[in-house]
Amino acid sequence: MKDLVREVQAAEEELLMGNVILYPTDTVWGIGCDATDAKAVNKIFKIKERDTSKAMIILVADEKMLSEYVDDIPKSFAKLLEKQDRPTTYIFEKAKNLPSALIGEDGSIAVRIVEDEFCHRLIRQIDHPLVSTSANLSGGQSPATFAEIDEEIKNRVDHVVRWRQEEEEAAQPSRIIKINTNGETEIIRE
Repeated sequence: MKDLVREVQAAEEELLMGNVILYPTDTVWGIGCDATDAKAVNKIFKIKERDTSKAMIILVADEKMLSEYVDDIPKSFAKLLEKQDRPTTYIFEKAKNLPSALIGEDGSIAVRIVEDEFCHRLIRQIDHPLVSTSANLSGGQSPATFAEIDEEIKNRVDHVVRWRQEEEEAAQPSRIIKINTNGETEIIRE
């Protein structure tokens, strides 16, 4: 537990300085920053060599935090959460209070409510969502474990979290569901 607390504190310090971290999530390892810090968000695009027209997802701690960054959350969303059986990213139509680089050209935002203890604690500490994008160069294969992350990525970020690096079980990306303001859903990735 001391290691977890220490790693959360170290990551928090980096994020508060506007830095980019490499960290474990409830799915694959991610490259992230404070999602409200536009300069840090732009750093991630450079690190990944990613086209700025490709939006990234954000991680939030709970539904209350979600409502700070998404307009018009359908009433049916609570039922979707109850049925959720694995990490799921939801695409909402109307983002707010976020840098434009994170928001899709259509005004949408992809969000996941995290259950991972490290991520949850870190988000609570900084009181902002985290950007989460897979730890690879744009167009490359998403690494399933820390050991598979390219050294180039490890060297480009400002801080590498030393939590769960030894895990060997291959992580799976999240399910992605688009949810419209009227409550209709569409599965984008199972």
